Amino acid sequence: MIIFIDESGIHKKVGYSTISFVYLKIVNIKEAEELIVKIEKSLLIKPFHWSDYGSRSGWTKRSEFLMAISKIEFSFKLAIVNNPINYNAIFENIFQHLIIEHNIKKIVIDGKKSRRYENRLKKVLRDKNISVKKIKLLKDEASAGLRLADAIAGLFRSHADNPTPQTLSLIKLFEKKITVQLVDGQITR
Repeated sequence: MIIFIDESGIHKKVGYSTISFVYLKIVNIKEAEELIVKIEKSLLIKPFHWSDYGSRSGWTKRSEFLMAISKIEFSFKLAIVNNPINYNAIFENIFQHLIIEHNIKKIVIDGKKSRRYENRLKKVLRDKNISVKKIKLLKDEASAGLRLADAIAGLFRSHADNPTPQTLSLIKLFEKKITVQLVDGQITR
């Protein structure tokens, strides 16, 4: 199992933040990532990033991408937290509740994170007897799995901030893939 972690909206002062943990439980991860790249090419988009498609026409591309990736077999865990967040206060709590598996091959985290971020995650993993050599920090352009996590985090944060029939219909595509959902520290699923 490979875990891809992406966050959305953590910099905002209002609304919600999401932390998306996408667990790819696929025999051939390379095949899954190639499928995501194939989807991007078929939609004539560069490597997907939620914030690149913010306008009205961007929602069309977001929707097309989300509908296509919903057919991929994966599961994910999600934390939705009210902004502004005290990231230091909730960080370990979220990771302790969402990372519980021991058969993890690798954890891939989106973006450049501080040494403190990485060390706190390693502490949570060590406390659970999970190897800490498995963490990689990558930009989403370098990993199709991170782009999948980015799309999930962006969709759920967008819906939490401004629920619309469009976001609700897209969320319904992924409901059976959610294994755990935390909303302001409460497990809702």
